[in-house]
Amino acid sequence: MSSRTASCTCGQLRIQVDGEPLGVGVCHCLACQQRTGSVFAALASFRAPFEVFGVASEYVRTGDQGAQFRFRFCPVCGTNLFHTEEGVSGSVGVAVGAFADPTFPAPTVSVYDCRRHPWVQLPPGITRFDKDPV
Repeated sequence: MSSRTASCTCGQLRIQVDGEPLGVGVCHCLACQQRTGSVFAALASFRAPFEVFGVASEYVRTGDQGAQFRFRFCPVCGTNLFHTEEGVSGSVGVAVGAFADPTFPAPTVSVYDCRRHPWVQLPPGITRFDKDPV
């Protein structure tokens, strides 16, 4: 089974995941825009187990549907590296850019498309949801 490691900018915080992503998507919600400092977040979901190296700071955010997400970021460089959903075990969402791999699979899903900046072009055939598909 193949493994991948994502890292913060300074290398202090890393996460190792095994296997192929369960899914890859982009989120255009305003919270993800603020969290990443970009116009969307690119995330890949992986099945547990995963291994974390280094020290993480945490921030819990409640989503529009009431779910709580625990975001982990590096307390040294501030990179937002991965998150889990409270009460849901068995998977982790990792920031795609943190893999620093230009061959990483393209997203297949776009959520909160209603908040997408009009100049952002998405891959052909991507599934779009106006908001959260939950």
